[in-house]
Amino acid sequence: MVTGYAKAPQGTSMHELYKHAGIVLEINYHSHTIEKADFTFVTGLTKEFFEKILIGYCLKDGIETLVQKIKDHYFAPSQQAIIVALQSAVQRYWDHINNKI
Repeated sequence: MVTGYAKAPQGTSMHELYKHAGIVLEINYHSHTIEKADFTFVTGLTKEFFEKILIGYCLKDGIETLVQKIKDHYFAPSQQAIIVALQSAVQRYWDHINNKI
């Protein structure tokens, strides 16, 4: 399980409720595949949308594809914050994996 956070944009409900965009990923240690994901989104629909994008994705493929999907399909003020939180979580995961070797 790994987390990533970024400052939520001011003037958004995410900022008013949480102050940060947060992502929690459960990743299969052997396959490096995202098995579960949770977020600090306000609406369930947004959470479901990101679950569809992330669950089943193999991090060995890099995150450029995920970032591009977010840019292509998620048009909200928090877009960049979500990307930063995702990048942070994935970097933290790979740092941990590389320190184990």
